[in-house]
Amino acid sequence: MQEAPGVIIRAMLEQRIQQHFIDSADLKYQAAQILSKPISVAVQAILACVTSGGKVLACGNGGSAADAQHFSAEFVGRFERDRPELAAIALTTDSSILTAIANDYDFKSIFSKQVRALGQPGDVLLALSTSGNSANVLAAIDAAHEREMTVVALSGKGGGKLGQVLRETDVHICVPHDRTARIQEVHLLVLHCLCDGVDSQLLGEQEIPT
Repeated sequence: MQEAPGVIIRAMLEQRIQQHFIDSADLKYQAAQILSKPISVAVQAILACVTSGGKVLACGNGGSAADAQHFSAEFVGRFERDRPELAAIALTTDSSILTAIANDYDFKSIFSKQVRALGQPGDVLLALSTSGNSANVLAAIDAAHEREMTVVALSGKGGGKLGQVLRETDVHICVPHDRTARIQEVHLLVLHCLCDGVDSQLLGEQEIPT
């Protein structure tokens, strides 16, 4: 007796879904050793910033914009433990600022003008671009350097142009993969590592729950 077409289609779909989980887990396992060092350096840079009264400005486009907001929410509110509020601003959230700058100047300037307006020496720019080639993120990095800020950059696909504009004092966390979805999945894990790392330094070590 042959299986119904619907059963076959569902089985194929389930196999495809399972492969997504496997591919994501494999990449995270491979990236753990590669990225643990730059992530730890980024934690120290962010910790030095916020303990000196500074703030983190976060930016990105599309899914990276959501990641910037996700990070800022967990930094200002909390990650997994209660603690004093930490200063972070997602530059992706004010629709009036974004549309005014894009309309009056160009889309490339939507983050850089905010960095020049809000950034101070000692602050950190958290710049996210899966390709490393987002023009407005690259412009934000240039503006951050003008403001004597440290840049923590999250990318993939070899880093693109982003890897060429960073300074030695910046931190580049480049996911070793070419697929946007996989890169974004690791970026989210990196952001959680940054939050957890800062919390562990401020509040003391705590066993990571399984």
